[in-house]
Amino acid sequence: MDISYIEYVYLYIHIKKRILCSNGLKSRRGSILKSLAFSRCGFGSSAAPAVFMDSGTSEQEDWDANGVIRDTTLLRKSRDGSGTGLHVMDFVDRDLYNHWLKRCTQMRKLREGRIFHARILNSQFRDDLVIQNTILNMYAKCGSLVDAHKMFDVMPLKDMVTWTTLITGYSQNDQGQEALFLFPWMLRHGLKPNQFTLSSLLKASGNAPINDKQGRQLHAYCFKCGYDTNVYVGSSLLDMYARYGRMVEAQSIFEGLVSKNEVSWNALIAGYARKGEGEHALRLFCEMQREYFKPTHFTYSSLFAVCASTGSLEQGKWVHAHVIKSGGRLVAFVGNTLVDMYAKSGSIEDAEKVFDRLVKPDVVSWNSMLTGYAQHGLGKETLEQFEEMLRIGIQPNDVTFLCVLTACSHAGLLDEGQHYFELMKKYNVEPDVSHYVTMVDLLGRAGLLDRAERFIREIPIEPTAAIWGALLGACKMHKNMELGAYAAKRVFELDPHDSGPYILLYNMYASAGRWNEAAEVRKMMKESGVKKEPACSWVEIENAVHMFIANDDAHPQREEIRKMWEKISGKIKEIGYVPDTSHVLLFVDQQEREVKLQYHSEKLALAFALLNTSPGSTIRIKKNIRVCGDCHLAIKYVSKVVGREIILRDTNRFHHFRDGSCSCGDYW
Repeated sequence: MDISYIEYVYLYIHIKKRILCSNGLKSRRGSILKSLAFSRCGFGSSAAPAVFMDSGTSEQEDWDANGVIRDTTLLRKSRDGSGTGLHVMDFVDRDLYNHWLKRCTQMRKLREGRIFHARILNSQFRDDLVIQNTILNMYAKCGSLVDAHKMFDVMPLKDMVTWTTLITGYSQNDQGQEALFLFPWMLRHGLKPNQFTLSSLLKASGNAPINDKQGRQLHAYCFKCGYDTNVYVGSSLLDMYARYGRMVEAQSIFEGLVSKNEVSWNALIAGYARKGEGEHALRLFCEMQREYFKPTHFTYSSLFAVCASTGSLEQGKWVHAHVIKSGGRLVAFVGNTLVDMYAKSGSIEDAEKVFDRLVKPDVVSWNSMLTGYAQHGLGKETLEQFEEMLRIGIQPNDVTFLCVLTACSHAGLLDEGQHYFELMKKYNVEPDVSHYVTMVDLLGRAGLLDRAERFIREIPIEPTAAIWGALLGACKMHKNMELGAYAAKRVFELDPHDSGPYILLYNMYASAGRWNEAAEVRKMMKESGVKKEPACSWVEIENAVHMFIANDDAHPQREEIRKMWEKISGKIKEIGYVPDTSHVLLFVDQQEREVKLQYHSEKLALAFALLNTSPGSTIRIKKNIRVCGDCHLAIKYVSKVVGREIILRDTNRFHHFRDGSCSCGDYW
């Protein structure tokens, strides 16, 4: 037996059971082994391999003055001459095997756990149900579900712990259907699930929501057995419904719980966060504290995620301040979601500060920072950060390369993008649809439409609607009607219900004055039941979100907003702004086109922000679709006239307007 595991085993194991010495030898100090000292290297992976030591020491020398087995004794071969074990194994009892296996489970030492399992198979404990359940749990927790199921199959006896352990293993390793498949078999064996079994089954159902039928059946079973108000089962129930997106049911279960804990609060907050209902999530956070429940890392992570999705910087800062006040450290996913929140809320500088203070940045941390740089159009900074990541030994994954390729696409770094796409092979990262979409976008933006089409035909997967859509967008940018119409046709075949490609094709025809073709596209949309998503922009001021649509006349300050924009419009025209009426895709005269441009949603949001923020402060605007070309041009001039930075986030990226120019370099 390979015994290098000795270098990994923990420093001290306390043994309560009396151990009898073999061959009639006397036990030392009342035969009570107070503790068993293993290699001082502990479980450290850098420990040197252990070697067998065939010492001539006597049994009496195996023990030190305190009744502790010496380190040298641990490294001697077993006296039975089999060569398959250690001398110390001759003293092992049931409790010690159990303890070793649990330590392997806690520290995810699968290799060492297999060694102990092999030893147990040759011992008197091979059919011990407790030991077998511990082995099964070790395999499941270490992620080796094939070994776990093999162990389950060969066990002659199975109790509730056995079934629950395997069900939990599948549930925790994102194999929910396998967990749910075991449940009826367990019932057929006459076993009734406990709260832990049901919690794992509900988690499995929530993580594998093909439909909610199985989840509702489980809910009925919990109700029948009286577990629906149990805090553990109830928390899993509301989490399941939250993952289905059924927040009414989740809220109802939450309110019906006799007692609540942090898990139930976090499950409901996370559910609202996933639905993008930030107001609900933040209100629950306040209620949670009023009920004297302490927020956890999961609480903060959900809140940062919802603030990131809406770009709510002020609310995100408030939650961050709460983390600091509560003494929380920026570890693991909390720090990562905080980096992401600042980056997506438009403050890349704050994202950098948080990243620099993370306790132990992992690949997700680096990806969050790379995503931020890419979204803000900072191509050079993205590539520098990526090279630094490689230099310190962080292994990039598919998300890492997607960030890098996106940055190259937004910054027009054609050669660099092609280089990093090829570099994926070196790190054994297989490109997926997102990588191919980004490469088509990179080539298309650079005007290499023929190369982009050839790239699509050469990729090893069937092109998706997203891939053809990227080519369509590039064709609109470079006014290639023929190829654009062909790409649009492919998109309509693959995804006829997406409004985006219809709008792109319509705009292409309309901007070229081909109104008959444009009318045909409108007719196709109507026949397919596709509706255009209305454009809207919003700003956050003093923790209140103000939303605007084009020609908005519903806001209480509508008169002041229009007067402000007319005033600003006059000033920017004086320094060279000329409305770009090509973005008004209606068959109307020039004067009416200019009027149509004046009250786009982003311009109204900007005018409102100028009215309600202090001079010199940064203005942050969010838009649900791509910013129009004329608004982009106008806001550049506004930033020069008012002497303020204006940050606009649309669906593609961030635009930082300063002193009459934009961070995108007009390459967007």
